[in-house]
Amino acid sequence: MKSLLAVLTIGTLSVLPATAAAADAESTRSLNVVAMGDSYGSGTGAGDYEPGTEGGCFRSANSYSSVIVNELRQRGKQVNFTNVTCSGSAIRTLRESFKGEPPQFDALKHNTNVVMLSIGTGDIDFAGFGGLCIQADCSGAPAAAIRDLLPGMGEKLKALLIDIKARSPRAKIVLTGYGQQVTPGENAQGVPLDPICDSQVFSAQERLEGNQVARELDATLKNATWAAKTQGVNVRFVSPYVNSVNLRPEFEGHSLCQAEPPFYRGFDALAPGQEGIDAVLHLNQQGQAAMADLVQRKIPFLAGPATL
Repeated sequence: MKSLLAVLTIGTLSVLPATAAAADAESTRSLNVVAMGDSYGSGTGAGDYEPGTEGGCFRSANSYSSVIVNELRQRGKQVNFTNVTCSGSAIRTLRESFKGEPPQFDALKHNTNVVMLSIGTGDIDFAGFGGLCIQADCSGAPAAAIRDLLPGMGEKLKALLIDIKARSPRAKIVLTGYGQQVTPGENAQGVPLDPICDSQVFSAQERLEGNQVARELDATLKNATWAAKTQGVNVRFVSPYVNSVNLRPEFEGHSLCQAEPPFYRGFDALAPGQEGIDAVLHLNQQGQAAMADLVQRKIPFLAGPATL
């Protein structure tokens, strides 16, 4: 019996180093991450821009993808990070040279593990719609026109997700939503508000219809994600909305003109030394941090050195 126990004990001990070594190798295995997409992905409005991208692609060290990668590295994970996001990008421009830079698709490799993607507004001119709300009146026909573009954008997005899988078959794709830029209700009382909250800028009707556009945009992104999943694409949609109608608790109250500190830039972006019109209605540093936290909670392996 003692001999049998000795054999079993020795056999067990001999396995432990190999198991520990395998665990160590797994924990140090590098994660290949690509961030691609538009201004919400690049962090336009969040400050601390990569040299040479100010006034162009606006790649911010405070973007949600950069925040996630930095936290992973601080927790001991080896991460190879390629950030090709660029303000103004649309689904089409990801496949071609844009603002003097190579196609974002070139960053996708066979060994890419994670693709963080923010895209869709450029295909419906959401920025132009917001500008119309500010400068004139975006309710009525303009709101209806942009909503009519959503189905086509959804089909393009589905095809894009399938193409990303073809380029990077091992990758987990994380598609992020845009949220609610301006409250659909009245301005909060008794707190300092950005000048963009003046009723002459965003009327009650513009807020109502503008938020309907934002909700339908979110639903379009979600539906395209599900359609791509049925084609075998490993993709997850992470949105500030719970159901394309109600905001998640961490985003509730943080739209422009509400009582809590806003997660979006207003006319403060137009002040001297700031980014200018490109950053208006975009996530600020706090908003990008909230998005990073949301992605990490929805995709747990992005919160620490866990395995895929």
